[in-house]
Amino acid sequence: MKIVHSPQSTVHSPQRHNLTGITLLLLFCVLGHWVTGSLGHAEELTSKPSSGELVLKAWEVHGKKDVEATFKVTQECIDLYKEEAGRQQASLSALPTRKGEIEAVQVLNDVATCYFIQAESYRDQGKLAEAKKAFQLIVDQYSYAQAWDPRGWFWHLADAAKKSIDRIEHPEAAVESAAGPKVSQLKTKLALYDPGKEDVVDYKKYGEFKNAGTGDYQYIVKDQEGLSLATGEGIYPNTTSVRWDPNFRKALKEKRLEGSQWDFLQSPDVEAAFFKWTTSSEPQGVRLFYTALVLEKAGLIKHAIKAYYAVVVHFPGAYGWTYWHTPWYVGQAAIAKIHFLLRRYPQIGYKLVDANIRISNGYDNDVANDVVITNPGRFVKSNALVEVIKRSQQKKAKIKKTIGEGRIKLIQYQNGHWQMFVDGKPFTVKAVTYSPTKIGQSPDFGTLGNWMEEDFNKNGRMDGPYDAFVDKNGNNIQDANEPAVGDFRLMKEMGVNAIRLYHHPKKVNKELLRELYNNYGIMVIMGDFLGKYALGSGASWYEGTDYSNPEHKKKMIESVTEMVMEFKDEPFMLCWLLGNENVYGVACNANKDPETFFKFANEAAQTIKSMDKNHPVAICSGDTLFLEKFGKNAPDIDIFGTNAYRGDFGFGYLWQAVKEEADRPVFITEFGCPAYAEGRSSAEAEQAQADYHRGCWEDIEYNAAFGDAAGNSIGGIVFEWLDEWWKAYEPFLHDTKGLFSGPFPDGFMHEEWLGVCGQGKGKQSPFLRELRKGYYLYKEMWR
Repeated sequence: MKIVHSPQSTVHSPQRHNLTGITLLLLFCVLGHWVTGSLGHAEELTSKPSSGELVLKAWEVHGKKDVEATFKVTQECIDLYKEEAGRQQASLSALPTRKGEIEAVQVLNDVATCYFIQAESYRDQGKLAEAKKAFQLIVDQYSYAQAWDPRGWFWHLADAAKKSIDRIEHPEAAVESAAGPKVSQLKTKLALYDPGKEDVVDYKKYGEFKNAGTGDYQYIVKDQEGLSLATGEGIYPNTTSVRWDPNFRKALKEKRLEGSQWDFLQSPDVEAAFFKWTTSSEPQGVRLFYTALVLEKAGLIKHAIKAYYAVVVHFPGAYGWTYWHTPWYVGQAAIAKIHFLLRRYPQIGYKLVDANIRISNGYDNDVANDVVITNPGRFVKSNALVEVIKRSQQKKAKIKKTIGEGRIKLIQYQNGHWQMFVDGKPFTVKAVTYSPTKIGQSPDFGTLGNWMEEDFNKNGRMDGPYDAFVDKNGNNIQDANEPAVGDFRLMKEMGVNAIRLYHHPKKVNKELLRELYNNYGIMVIMGDFLGKYALGSGASWYEGTDYSNPEHKKKMIESVTEMVMEFKDEPFMLCWLLGNENVYGVACNANKDPETFFKFANEAAQTIKSMDKNHPVAICSGDTLFLEKFGKNAPDIDIFGTNAYRGDFGFGYLWQAVKEEADRPVFITEFGCPAYAEGRSSAEAEQAQADYHRGCWEDIEYNAAFGDAAGNSIGGIVFEWLDEWWKAYEPFLHDTKGLFSGPFPDGFMHEEWLGVCGQGKGKQSPFLRELRKGYYLYKEMWR
């Protein structure tokens, strides 16, 4: 993913994993609809069909396995638009990286897609020679063509074609080799030529704060020279002294600064990365944030905190863009980073108090209407004993509100903090998404199974839950000292107390879930997609769920009612979950009319409460998009749940935002990090994954009741238990391609590597488990 300013921006991850059980037709439509982009492409209307229309039709008939119609439609597109596709290919000198640039060569994309569909059809018929020839044609003639995956990224057709050829030639392909490094990989340390005179800058000595806490906030510098001497090199306004650093001139001479500043964020050459970012042409706020990130990576924590705080003081309204064109607010992230570092390094001995940047109108995609309300706060000395006493006193707060009449309750205290209770005891959600997939299965090919029913070794027990074994020595075979233990037991030992499931489209094995609860103490968060992926609404994938359509609404309420009536009396039930990032609009239209969506979600919550007052109702949203509309239109939804991927420091302003806009308890319904990182060994990548999870969970705990922060966190759901190999197209290949950029160890999401457990080389799937460092981390933190 490339963005205007920041590939490390807040990432909202469109999900593929919750498509379990969608039919082959539906999944081909998934690929097809957004592969082609919008039918409103800038072609003048003519009597002939557009390339986009033809590709949509091609995916539809291909999904139905209608071979004759598939070749008829794809060939019509190729015959009509092949020449234009060739011209568009010739006009390019590199792979387009931005969405608008990719869509500008839509005919190229569509023609190449038609060849790709033909190749897949050949392959499905067993005509492998013809399939290889068609795939190779894409590689040779349409190397810059791309297709849009509705789960949130463009995929490179030539790259996918190469993998398909490899799959044909090598059916049991190994891990894909990664591309070579783009920038300096020299391992260096960073020693600042000018570290500045103050560890904590006293900004009042060098200027004046005006209108703090309002939309008219500003800091007026009155002694620029003094402030520059206090901050040190690379920190605004000291932006020039770095050029006098002898090591900067040395790095220039050695040509270690060549390449994109974004690629330097993952380089071990932290010295070059520092010089690259401090002299980059990015906007000042973005430049400062990533300068701070490099300083943090280099271990210069105090200087990093100074750089983050300079963002807050000077550029509180700075923003970047995510791939999905949602704004990422740099100042809010900088405050979160400071809190994270001061918690991680208590020996620094400071706290940042009262710092707050609120973006009024900041929950849409329009930055033009933003009002930035800034209080830069101040640093004060921290006393650990005083903090412990303060928390102890907070725990005496009186109860303000209780939600729930059964064994599951939500309690809000007079201080505004929230807790969940189960059977009268405080309960923090320590959950995982559990959807173990046998390698080779894929919804894209209609082969994804149901883990609740699969028994490949025919021993009368479900494979993942009971027959999984731990490959202790990593030899990818089950040795005599590696007995079957099962995922249920492994999860219990990790400290898991809940798993997240959906009641459709696959059949739910209630007896298995009863065993999960009775024998292992693990509860279930049960969800309904609420029309996402058109599930439950009766809508076609083409039109998507319409939350103002009476027929769609009726069917979704029926789906919710069916779920509640089937599971409300089960002892394993923890709470209900509505939707899955519906605000991102995959085969639903919630993003087009979020107010109507949230009003309907509230109707669904009311329906649930009319049948069941014993379990709270949560929503599964996408980060904080349209949060203010949720707050105004969904008062009967008890918990704000959201999928969020913001980085190894946690979730930033999210907690406070919910407190301001909705005043509900919060749990993160999905968060995680790949265990693969380009340029790092498997051990290093595994450690980076664990570090990411540690930062996220610490933030979840930090924002729980009776602490210093928002007090509305009630837990989170780790995504995910086990790697799923199908997510980057070839289900037999453990793909290492970065699907989109984001705040991950190498800057990219590798969605096939999100498990806290791996499946080794895949030959012992679905039984083999590699327990990663993240697993043991949670075992330590959760137990």
